[in-house]
Amino acid sequence: MTATLVRARVRGVASGRGLVGHRVFGCVLVLAAALRVLVMLGYDTAQLYWYDSFTYLDTAVHMRPPGAFHPAGYSWFLWAMRPFGSVELVAGVQHAMGLAVAVMLYALLRRWSSPGWAATAATVPVLFDPSFVRLEHAVLSDLQVIFLVTAALLALLWRPGVWPSTRAVVAAGLLLALAGLTRTAAVPLLGLAAIFLLAPASSRRPTWLRSARTAPPPTPRRRTPWRRVVAFALAGGLPLLAYAGWYAQHHGRFALSGSDGVALWARTMTFADCSRIQPPPDLAPLCPNGTVLDAASEYVWDPGSSLNRLPGDRFTHNDLARSFAIAAIAAQPLDYLREVARDTSLAFTWQPVAHPRRVSAHTTFPRGSWPLPEKHALIGEVRSEYDQDIRGMRSVEPFASVLAAYPYPWPLHGPAFGALLVAGGAGALRRGRRAASLPWSFAMFLLVAPVAALDFDHRYVLPAIPVACVAAALSWAGPRPGAPRSAER
Repeated sequence: MTATLVRARVRGVASGRGLVGHRVFGCVLVLAAALRVLVMLGYDTAQLYWYDSFTYLDTAVHMRPPGAFHPAGYSWFLWAMRPFGSVELVAGVQHAMGLAVAVMLYALLRRWSSPGWAATAATVPVLFDPSFVRLEHAVLSDLQVIFLVTAALLALLWRPGVWPSTRAVVAAGLLLALAGLTRTAAVPLLGLAAIFLLAPASSRRPTWLRSARTAPPPTPRRRTPWRRVVAFALAGGLPLLAYAGWYAQHHGRFALSGSDGVALWARTMTFADCSRIQPPPDLAPLCPNGTVLDAASEYVWDPGSSLNRLPGDRFTHNDLARSFAIAAIAAQPLDYLREVARDTSLAFTWQPVAHPRRVSAHTTFPRGSWPLPEKHALIGEVRSEYDQDIRGMRSVEPFASVLAAYPYPWPLHGPAFGALLVAGGAGALRRGRRAASLPWSFAMFLLVAPVAALDFDHRYVLPAIPVACVAAALSWAGPRPGAPRSAER
């Protein structure tokens, strides 16, 4: 009887502390929502970028798979928003999705017994980093990738101490497949998740899942039941295969996009030496031609690069470009790794470095106006078919002045991100912290893969930050008394 009263008292104390933690997060969430309202008031429309935003919108109107860089996943979201005919509403929904990402991160970490302050701190970059908030305000696919990957992580890790249920792995597979169809760089996350499910688990449950007065339970299954792994593989693989078939109907090639070879070729242009590669005659025209640019991605678009001097559209040479890139990497593997490491290191600088130099590396909310390049006919077509009020964005006073004074929080600088990755990686190696390995591997892949496949971009770093926060928190947070028990079902 006494023991029962003591346990009830412990649960009551834990519950009270949990409520305090939730109140802290609730206050932080309200402040983050207020910041997003201020952004909606401070800019008169959503931010639209030439080529990216307008190809997404054009695909949403015509519902066909693009033949170049962008798969159609984000355009499906824009298609669902098309009846409203407003890119401003798209931005508003994306701001709500940004808040939802923070809620998912907080819920997951609290589920794993992180203290309220630690779980709240893990959401700070998503809620208050100007780069994240500006991303929500733009017609770009990145925010959707962040949302989908976070939701998949939530499904896979929701039940501490036991394997995810069949419904959870199916949901995670579908979410990661949709993330891959939003940005192809996310497709390999399915493989990382499958490895996580197949890897052997610890032979004992965490101590906080056992009563102090009972004997240790039988050793749980060391691997995920094979039926669940198969269900995950089917849920993740079938949508990709279906999309590739749809792509083949329109472009005659079973693939998710038509730009992988062009992107990898551009990556090699910063180091390729054809005297060492010795390419065959059909690949020799893709050798560097003396054009020197300050970023690998610039070679895709610069009219002077060797790819763009070939007849026809650059993406018609995708297969040749891929063959050249593979030959270059095979002949110069150390040079390739050096370039990838050098560009990846740009994520850890104290102040963001402009890369390429023509791009402004904003650390806060800028003021001004950003007109659209009306010379491109696609802009007029999208305006007439999706939103008649599409225009260049401009800042609105007095809200823009308030936003311009918003400081760039020092914990969000590059070295802090590096510290998160180190903490997550070191903690994931600790015994009993296996769960941290999944978000940490996601974070590392999302950071390095875009650089390895094309180039560094500060925007491409953002999807890695939330999962890096989860990995660090799961690695080092201690168990909370009275945490809920999980059961195998």
